Parts: sequence; structure tokens; C-alpha cells
Amino acid sequence: MPITSSARRALGAREMPAPTGASEGERSRTMTRQPRTRLALLEAAVRRLAEREAQVLTPDEMPDPRGGVDALADGFALALHRYLTRHRELLVARYELALEATRRPELREFFDAAGQRLRDPLNALVTAAGSRDPARHVLSLVAWCDGLMFSCVAGSFHDSVPSVDELRESFRELLRGMLTP
Repeated sequence: MPITSSARRALGAREMPAPTGASEGERSRTMTRQPRTRLALLEAAVRRLAEREAQVLTPDEMPDPRGGVDALADGFALALHRYLTRHRELLVARYELALEATRRPELREFFDAAGQRLRDPLNALVTAAGSRDPARHVLSLVAWCDGLMFSCVAGSFHDSVPSVDELRESFRELLRGMLTP
């Protein structure tokens, strides 16, 4: 079940429904492993989202930055296109959880820490690629990707996804601007 459907439904009711076929004792044992508070449930959803995003974005599979801008642009384009075309439900879940984190400071810290696990490898990549200001460049890359993803999932381009070639060219332009002295 997609994280968005189960998470949204679970925010209102945390019990395991009887029609699942589980006995009362099994449902009771399962409930002891379930989050007991709304915050714990949201943290579990953020944790699961971060795990799923890492599988989709595959930071470990990014090309060697010594391969130059073209290699990085290709890796980023493939990962972003995969996210936009095959995992849109994760993006919706991400936006819903991000909005929830703006209303709950205790979730904000948890949400930011989960995001940091994806930003750290990106920081290492742009540093190895020769960035003179990795923190600023990571912010620019993440902001550009976030804007594109939002536009293609919930914004004015919701029915349009750039091709891998279009993404590759956009990443080349962005990376050349960042990494060319």
C-alpha cells in the first residue's frame, strides 16, 4: 500500500481492523508495535518516507564525480525522472509531511534530520566535483529539484514530466554554472 494512503488513513485511526482475519490476540500484539501517539506515527511515516526515497533516488549509485558534469547530470536526471514517473505518491507524502512539520516543531527536527541523510551524499558529490561552495550549491540543487518536482506533481505542470534528456540538459546547465570557475 502506498505510504500516502496508509499514512493518511492511519493518522485518524491506529487500530488494525477486524476484517484482516487476525485474531483478537494477534491484533493486540500488533498494536503494541504500532505508534501510540500522533507524533510517533508521523515520525514513523517520515522514517519510512526517507527509506523509500533513498531507494528511489539511490544516492549510493550516483556516478563518480570525477567523471565530470555530464556523468553527474546523467545520474541526477535518471534518478529524478524515476522519482517523477514511478513514485509520485512519495512526493505527495513528502509534501504532506513537510506541511505537517511546519505546524509541529517537534516533527520539524525529525523531518530535517531525515532529509539530511539525503543531502550528505549530495554534498560529498558536489565537493568531489570541485564545488567552491558545497553548502550553497547543495541548497541550489535541492531547491531546483524540489521546485521541479512540486511543479510536476502538484503545480502548474502536474500533467507534464520532462524527459530524461530534458532533465539531463537542465542538470548540465545548472552544474556547469556551479562548477565552472
